[in-house]
Amino acid sequence: MQDVNFFDQLQIGLATAEDIRTWSHGEVKKPETINYRTLKPERDGLFCEKIFGPTRDWECYCGKYKRVRFKGIICERCGVEVTRSKVRRERMGHIELAAPVTHIWYFKGVPSRLGYLLDLAPKDLEKVIYFAAYMITQVDEDARHRDLSSLEAKIDVERKGMESKRDNDIEQRMAKLEEDLAALEAEGAKADQRRKVKDAAEREAKQIRDRAQREIDRLDEVWDRFKNLKVQDLEGDEILYREMTYRFGKYFEGYMGAAAIQKRLETFDLNAEADSLRETINTGKGQRKTRALKRLKVVSAFLANNNDPKGMVLDAVPVIPPELRPMVQLDGGRFATSDLNDLYRRVINRNNRLKRLLDLGAPEIIVNNEKRMLQEAVDSLFDNGRRGRPVTGPGNRPLKSISDMLKGKQGRFRQNLLGKRVDYSGRSVIVVGPQLKLHQCGLPKQMAIELFKPFVMKRLVDLNHAQNIKSAKRMVERGVRAEVWDVLEEVIAEHPVLLNRAPTLHRLGIQAFEPQLIEGKAIQIHPLVCSAFNADFDGDQMAVHLPLSAEAQAEARILMLSTNNILKPADGRPVTMPTQDMIIGIFFLTFAREDQPGEGRAFGSIAEAIMAFDHKEISLQSPIKLRFRDGETRETTLGRALFNEALPEDYPYVDYEVGKKQLGVIVNDLAERYSKVDVANALDNLKDTGFHWATRSGVTISIEDVVTPPRKQEILATYEDQAVKVQKQFGRGLITDDERRQELIEIWTQATNEVAAEMEGTFDKENPIYMMVHSGARGNMMQVRQIAAMRGLVANPKGEIIPRPIKANFREGLSVVEYFIATHGARKGLADTALRTADSGYLTRRLVDVSQDVIIREDDCGTERGLPKVIGQRLDDGRVIATENVETSVYSRTAATDIAHSETGEVLVKAGGDIGDVQIAELVDAGVDQIKVRSVLTCEARTGTCAKCYGRSLATGKLVDLGEAVGIVAAQSIGEPGTQLTMRTFHTGGVAGDDITHGLPRVVELFEARQPKGRAPITESAGRIEIDETDKGRKILVTPDDGTDVQEYPVTKRARLLVGDGDHVEVGQQLTHGTPDPQEVLRILGVRKAQEHLVDEVQEVYRSQGVSIHDKHIEIIVRQMLRRVTVIEQGDTNLLPGDLHDRVRFEEENRRVVSESGSPASGRPVLMGITKASLATDSWLSAASFQETTRVLTDAAIHGKSDSLRGLKENVIIGKLIPAGTGLERYRNIRVEPTEEARAAAYSVSGYESYDYDFGQSTGQSVALDDFDFGSYQN
Repeated sequence: MQDVNFFDQLQIGLATAEDIRTWSHGEVKKPETINYRTLKPERDGLFCEKIFGPTRDWECYCGKYKRVRFKGIICERCGVEVTRSKVRRERMGHIELAAPVTHIWYFKGVPSRLGYLLDLAPKDLEKVIYFAAYMITQVDEDARHRDLSSLEAKIDVERKGMESKRDNDIEQRMAKLEEDLAALEAEGAKADQRRKVKDAAEREAKQIRDRAQREIDRLDEVWDRFKNLKVQDLEGDEILYREMTYRFGKYFEGYMGAAAIQKRLETFDLNAEADSLRETINTGKGQRKTRALKRLKVVSAFLANNNDPKGMVLDAVPVIPPELRPMVQLDGGRFATSDLNDLYRRVINRNNRLKRLLDLGAPEIIVNNEKRMLQEAVDSLFDNGRRGRPVTGPGNRPLKSISDMLKGKQGRFRQNLLGKRVDYSGRSVIVVGPQLKLHQCGLPKQMAIELFKPFVMKRLVDLNHAQNIKSAKRMVERGVRAEVWDVLEEVIAEHPVLLNRAPTLHRLGIQAFEPQLIEGKAIQIHPLVCSAFNADFDGDQMAVHLPLSAEAQAEARILMLSTNNILKPADGRPVTMPTQDMIIGIFFLTFAREDQPGEGRAFGSIAEAIMAFDHKEISLQSPIKLRFRDGETRETTLGRALFNEALPEDYPYVDYEVGKKQLGVIVNDLAERYSKVDVANALDNLKDTGFHWATRSGVTISIEDVVTPPRKQEILATYEDQAVKVQKQFGRGLITDDERRQELIEIWTQATNEVAAEMEGTFDKENPIYMMVHSGARGNMMQVRQIAAMRGLVANPKGEIIPRPIKANFREGLSVVEYFIATHGARKGLADTALRTADSGYLTRRLVDVSQDVIIREDDCGTERGLPKVIGQRLDDGRVIATENVETSVYSRTAATDIAHSETGEVLVKAGGDIGDVQIAELVDAGVDQIKVRSVLTCEARTGTCAKCYGRSLATGKLVDLGEAVGIVAAQSIGEPGTQLTMRTFHTGGVAGDDITHGLPRVVELFEARQPKGRAPITESAGRIEIDETDKGRKILVTPDDGTDVQEYPVTKRARLLVGDGDHVEVGQQLTHGTPDPQEVLRILGVRKAQEHLVDEVQEVYRSQGVSIHDKHIEIIVRQMLRRVTVIEQGDTNLLPGDLHDRVRFEEENRRVVSESGSPASGRPVLMGITKASLATDSWLSAASFQETTRVLTDAAIHGKSDSLRGLKENVIIGKLIPAGTGLERYRNIRVEPTEEARAAAYSVSGYESYDYDFGQSTGQSVALDDFDFGSYQN
């Protein structure tokens, strides 16, 4: 038998009524759920055991068969099969409908698929389906044509008959009038009485004439309608339709409701329709052509796969398994039930009523009304609220339909399939553990015993402390005996655990540690990994997960151990850096002071100097002479000598003040040059040294340490005078309001800076606050300035700077007005931060979605192409120095061509060689200023990208391994710092300046490929500029050099031009300040320039905030945005004009056609925003779990899409290993066999240091295990 878990593709399609009946285990006939007395399911109801299976394992409904030995028997009394109760999660039922209904997704979705297929406007379709109009489904053209003349003759006879009857009636009436008048005259009646009688008679005659005319008109109307009647005509006039059926019923058929659509679909000829549509497309223009294209998409979708369009009209409705729509008893005897049961009940009730009405032969109008209600009931079951008012439950809450169960964050896809809960996990508050090594964490005993319970129990049985598992369990749960804790120690050794802190913004949010048992209830965290987790100890919590299998443990240890994650994947620089008190300790240690005791003395060894220090002969900071182990004597301080003890032995001697910056350089250097073990040791030593000396430095802080500069009032007075002058000029009307604001802002900024400079000057070098700021441990001069000097200018909630400064500082205290304007803008800042977090998370989600299937799939795609990158700039004296962005543009890439020395021609880096810090320095020294590097933008791999084009993995510092999920890493690297980006657009006063977006909204604008705010036009061709000013606005005219038509670019009056009258411009030159539209850059300058533009613009935003992200991450996203081509001419291919196709697929199809000597399709590249690109993915599972679930599923079902399960999300959804990292097929069939020694030493606790780190990364290893991370799916 085939295993249900082994499949390569997942296809979705339209289910016909036959499919629904074959899935079903029986028909649900009654709306009952359970019997309220016995609490057992009602027979034939929504929870019926006969249909869905027994509610208790191995027990039938009536109780005749109990026990597993009757497995598979169907009870002859109650008809229930004896089986497991979990079949109630998988067995479906169905409801046989008394009248067909349409599926709301296909009728009401935008665009209406049914409407496109049948060429009906949704309005008309709605009329038919909801019984407001008849639709003609069949006309017997031949019979009508044959009998037309005889029918016409009949109609003429009838018409003549009507006319003669009319004339007779009128004659009779007139004759009666004559009689009446004669009689009146004989009686001698008055004239007015005679007139009355005459009027009455004329009125009656007119009525007869009108009535007859109406009948004749109706007859003509019926005849005209019948003569021109064709299939798919709608008739909303009930009386006319009845008349027509009465007279000509045998020549045509018409229906109302879904039955009409069903009949129409049965006779619908897809092939003929497709041919006529292709004809229209080739000959038609404008609206007709676009409509035909859209319709052809739907028609060809049904032709291409074996989907039957009849599936859009249902004769039976599937009933999902009862356990998926449960009913539970609450305390108090009431029941809570899933909304679906209510919706199913309405369908069943209406269906049963309709059956009864049909049996009774009720009048058509009553039956039609019931059919309409049934249609609406099924609509609200499938998608409540899609049409009309939603069905509501108690408290006016709309009921959750099947569609709502799939949609959104709480829907099936995102809640249960992409985010699952796991056992073997726990969470607790975190505290700092300064005594831990970098690879360790402190795990509370209570938590550890619970997490490792099965392991402990097994070990207790193995060691004969317990007879069986049950008694072992009892021992563990009591936790009294000492053996339990000894065994726990033994089990826990060398078994790493995973720690995770939510939100997991990047892959360093989950790391592995070796647990150390501790008392208490809080998890202890190593201080250096805090920055990777973005954790602090103000009450943060972390989750612990336990890797169970040997493979999982190996992955945790080799790939996820904190000592192997020292580098940040975003830029390849260390993320585990000593911070705060460690920095102050190290700074205090390496600080040199004059006039200290023992200055200038000489010591023979460090030990001797320490002895002198213990006897208070010298201080840490006294300059002394020291002889080192290598026999060299240096002038240094004892502190610096101690600091160097913490670094590896062969590290060059550090003889300078070490603050945050210097420490960063040192750690970076360690990470580049030493093995992981050495780096981890050095970091631990730095941590210990830092804490040790910070404690002994005696650094304290009090308000007395901040000194207000004595000259503050004097400085402010001079600027106050300037401000008054400006105010006076404004009062006299010499300057505008904008200019006044601008000048005041400049004056007060200068004042603030001067006071701050004065304040910095008054600080003593040994002042604790100065030491903190100067070493980079905490705080910056801006904060100190606000406490000690003056608060300065602040912004209001609009982001404009208020031109009155706050002259007081926090030490003196603010006045009421000052306090108000200070808090005014600050509050907006807090609101912004809250919004920004959500926006940034949503951006990360979209980025992950668009890039999730970019995985390293091959070693080398063999492309010759690459991107030229500038690495150095020439100074006036001819020297070359490295550019500032070389770190994020060229570092860690692969050279595309040989790079030679600019003078000697010697090859410095071969093509395909790695370019790291060392190589960049060499190249710059050799005078090379531009090189060509490989990039994912030029990679030619069919799926994903290749290792050479990606270059070095920034997280490991080695060439990226096969299977690395670089797309996810890229998305996380861009999304993680998203919260640090600013939200608002800053205005420096009300200047008519750049009204362009900055910060996070700008990044979103770029990645969504929207037209930017403050869009700047770019030229379409090279030529001369002419500026045309009018009252309304201005135009920039470009006269092209090639003599084509003059191009016009309208710009606003306030736009600042970048070109002058008469200038010469090149193609694609920007004409005004602002940002060009990426779509225009693509259209005019082509793909390569558009890619560069997007990468540069995104980098611009991040750099302005001081965030460093490597270009390659942004390039991966940009590549995904430009993957598709829109077809313009289809040639002989199977591609439809206007369709979007993956570039690879488009090129393959063209190659195929050309090889068969046909004409290829032509297309143009499309730049899609990340949301659109995600939804346009080939994988319907991935798209459905992202956004617009119902729309994606509707589309996928019509096209009969199959998902080949290549990406990550699809595999997470179906519960298979993701095809990245160690989940790649090539890594799946590895067997690990322990050696004899390993078997013997399985439980002897070995030290951590003996562990060989380079396992899995040395060159001798044929299989490289790779990093992979589920982090992003937790959000």
